[in-house]
Amino acid sequence: MERRKFLQQAGMTGILAAGVAPAVHAQTPAVKWRLTSSFPKSLDTIYGGAEVLSRRLAAMTGGKFQVQVFAPGEVAPGGQALDVVQNGTVECCHTCSYYFVGKDRTFGFGTSVPFGMNCRQMNAWIYYGNGQKLLDEFYSNYNVVSFAGGNTGVQMGGWFRKEINSLADAKGVKMRIAGLGGAVWSALGMVTQQIPGPDIYPALEKGTIDAAEWVGPYDDEKLGFHKVAKNYYFPGWWEPGPVIHFFVNKEAWAKLPADYKAMFEAAAYEANVTMMAEYDHKNPAALRSLVQQGVKLKSYSNEILEAAYKAAVQLYADESAKNPAFKKIYDDYLKYQKTQDQWFSVAESRMDGFLQQHIT
Repeated sequence: MERRKFLQQAGMTGILAAGVAPAVHAQTPAVKWRLTSSFPKSLDTIYGGAEVLSRRLAAMTGGKFQVQVFAPGEVAPGGQALDVVQNGTVECCHTCSYYFVGKDRTFGFGTSVPFGMNCRQMNAWIYYGNGQKLLDEFYSNYNVVSFAGGNTGVQMGGWFRKEINSLADAKGVKMRIAGLGGAVWSALGMVTQQIPGPDIYPALEKGTIDAAEWVGPYDDEKLGFHKVAKNYYFPGWWEPGPVIHFFVNKEAWAKLPADYKAMFEAAAYEANVTMMAEYDHKNPAALRSLVQQGVKLKSYSNEILEAAYKAAVQLYADESAKNPAFKKIYDDYLKYQKTQDQWFSVAESRMDGFLQQHIT
């Protein structure tokens, strides 16, 4: 069934509100899957997206469809989540597509790209634009199908030991950063690397790196970055609306009964929507807490933002010239983003800007 039609016709509100789907036929088989996550179990919101999926599937099938969630390292390292789904070691994973830009930079579009679309715009592109079709066409080369399964909203811009007020300050800084943001920062003179979530704090504490980005106030406070780096920058221009995905092995997906497929899609949809709401609930209090502990909130300068934007546009042009898969998605993505930004600049921007002037 086409996913867009499913979301429109399946009675999503009734299914999710009831907690139990329409009766599972007696002949429906028991299914047990394993899911490996790329996120530390201690980060209950982002790791919890997989648990939302697992609990909902069990509830909707009377326990017949079981998805066991494993933390990074229990089945595979977080950075190998896609690989073990691709080769069938596990049936599915919960991860960020852009963790795998080393394989192909096209993976960036599934999560977020520098100066790209925000959470709502990404949902619109995936569910109602060409996003789902284009992404699954690309992911099929890696033997997986995809389902949006979470979003953090625009992220923070990272923790720095020293202030980064200019491009000169950024040169030579060693920073942990994921996705294509690292390529942009590298073009501006930083030394970037990708480090799994659980390993970031030790690297920052030991001075192996000078700066690190993860998600936002709630997760970052839990990971303790503020204890070793007090300068907290915003915005995370490389992650305006990062989608977290469920990747499912194509053969495993094909074997599922049709009703289980529909339930999986509904459960993934729930995980996608509720994760963003949960972060919006938790981040404000966490930010206040961090500021009370002496964290210095700092905005990136216009000099840095303009230079980063220019470098990102150049990166997209260079990659499009040599990578047909990247170009195909980028052309559609950029066209859709421009339409979205035109609309958001009218009502959304004016309303938000006015209300934020009255913050006391």
